[in-house]
Amino acid sequence: MRYACLLYLDAMELEASTDAERARLRGESDACETDLRRSGHLVAAEALESVGAATTVRVRDGRPLAVDGPAIEGPEQLTRVLVIEARDLNEAMRLAAKHPFGRFGSIEIRPVRSDRGNAGAHAG
Repeated sequence: MRYACLLYLDAMELEASTDAERARLRGESDACETDLRRSGHLVAAEALESVGAATTVRVRDGRPLAVDGPAIEGPEQLTRVLVIEARDLNEAMRLAAKHPFGRFGSIEIRPVRSDRGNAGAHAG
């Protein structure tokens, strides 16, 4: 089963860290994702630009409204998205817990819906 791992970091804590600390985190992240890829668990990994580059679109009364910034603001910012293949949620949690971002933020794990052929058939 596929799981999306949404990796969040505390923006203020990240800004307060040194260049060396950020470089070490990137190196640990790269190594972890290389291990996941080699073991066949990593399907995709993408780094996201900062929330300063985000645009949120909402459609109201049939008209799109675009606003600069993230859809939800808070101390933790979505910074990376991984898609992993795991037997079940327990294995997905075990794999996600190896990622260094979990030590500095949080990792939200969500099952990827398997009804891909029915895109749009279900809301939410």
